Amino acid sequence: MNIKINFKKQVFNRPNENLIFFVDENFNISSLKKSISNSDYSYVSDLIKTRDTKKKIITFNISSKKKIILVSINKNITNSEIENLGADCYNIIKELKKSNFFINSDTIIQNTKNLVGHFLHGIRLKSYLFEKYKSNKTKKNIDINIFGKNIPTAKDQVKFNAIEEGTFYARDLVSEPGNVLHPDEYAKRINSLKKFGLKINVYDEKKLKKLGMNTLLGVGQGSTRGSYLVTMEWKGLRNKSKPLAFVGKGVCFDTGGISLKPAKFMEDMTYDMAGSAVVVGLMKSLALRKAKVNAIGVVGLVENMPGGNAQRPGDIVKSYSGKTVEILNTDAEGRLVLADAITYTEKKFKPKFIVDLATLTGAIIVSLGSEYAGLFSNDDKLSKQLIDAGENVEEKVWRMPLNKNYDKLIDSKNADMQNINYVGGAGSTTAAQFLQRFILNKTPWAHLDIAGMAFSKYGGALNSGGATGYGVRLLNKLIEDNYE
Repeated sequence: MNIKINFKKQVFNRPNENLIFFVDENFNISSLKKSISNSDYSYVSDLIKTRDTKKKIITFNISSKKKIILVSINKNITNSEIENLGADCYNIIKELKKSNFFINSDTIIQNTKNLVGHFLHGIRLKSYLFEKYKSNKTKKNIDINIFGKNIPTAKDQVKFNAIEEGTFYARDLVSEPGNVLHPDEYAKRINSLKKFGLKINVYDEKKLKKLGMNTLLGVGQGSTRGSYLVTMEWKGLRNKSKPLAFVGKGVCFDTGGISLKPAKFMEDMTYDMAGSAVVVGLMKSLALRKAKVNAIGVVGLVENMPGGNAQRPGDIVKSYSGKTVEILNTDAEGRLVLADAITYTEKKFKPKFIVDLATLTGAIIVSLGSEYAGLFSNDDKLSKQLIDAGENVEEKVWRMPLNKNYDKLIDSKNADMQNINYVGGAGSTTAAQFLQRFILNKTPWAHLDIAGMAFSKYGGALNSGGATGYGVRLLNKLIEDNYE
């Protein structure tokens, strides 16, 4: 579905078109008198008395060629609630035969900043479809024309568009099948983002071996595809201030390796690279909106396969940090990829903070379902900033515990640590505790386990099912509210 949005500061006069108006929570339509005919006003006034009071959006068929849609805006409505109304409105207009809609922004009486911008943002986010491999694609185009003074500024239009494009890019990456988006192809796609002003460095296996990134390389050594670490740099400030760093797990397909997963639902393991997709989508967004911040994105790209050269349970590998890891389960591979990526990011870029994202554990889904991502952190300030940003954009996080007493569950008799807790319990926490060991210089750090959030079979408020792009808007908000 293609949504085209046109902004025009001119007099609104479209008597025979589909019209969208904003009204207050009581559906008071007095503000519409100048925008619709007297007969239409009387008709709507009569019908509105019998409305379903639970509905926030009501439609009126004025004729076979004309429909009026009223969107109710509460007095203290939040931006997220406005975006959800936009998504609900999209669900209505996509079913209509007409493809042109007109919004008169001058009818807005609520003093809500960027109301129209957030409403359209919700429409656009909900409209996403991944139909690349379908023979019969959705061909309908929808034009939404906005008139009046209450439209987003040019700067805000760029911002909304950048966030949408970054979210869509992340969704595209997660939606691709494993035979298409393997590490070799993924590295090429990231490299193509140079055109937006990002500085990209791709480290292949030869370079990674020289650096000593053996925990990352061990995960991918059973695959015929390459393994990579890719760094993306955005310099939105002229000064040399410490960058913000974002690290993502990019396991393009996860069979579990020698510790093979069950066959049922293994096809979903194409989205085990969702953490990296969020980082890539975020960096694209920052570049598109020319964010006034210095930021680093780092992703580890591998494919976890049970080949003849695959890593075995019982292997011991030396990480980039110098610490050794005993591999007890090859399906606990994401933490191995992140371990080298996190230490490298800290040592190379000396960032203000590090946020890593990964579809790391099924245990987090048991704990939080698909409502919250798990947040683990060594820093209270960063944690609060993430929690607040998540509430603002409805990409929520819930802080989970870290404690040195969990360390004994991942201590190894044969190496510095083991990659899984065999005692049982605290699966997500021990995974995060493992990652924390690779923060060597007390850098503020947060780990987001997004296993329950990256993909939805049934759809959510702002997506129609499949890849959600969860995290791009969250991290954009974190940066916008605290670091720009």
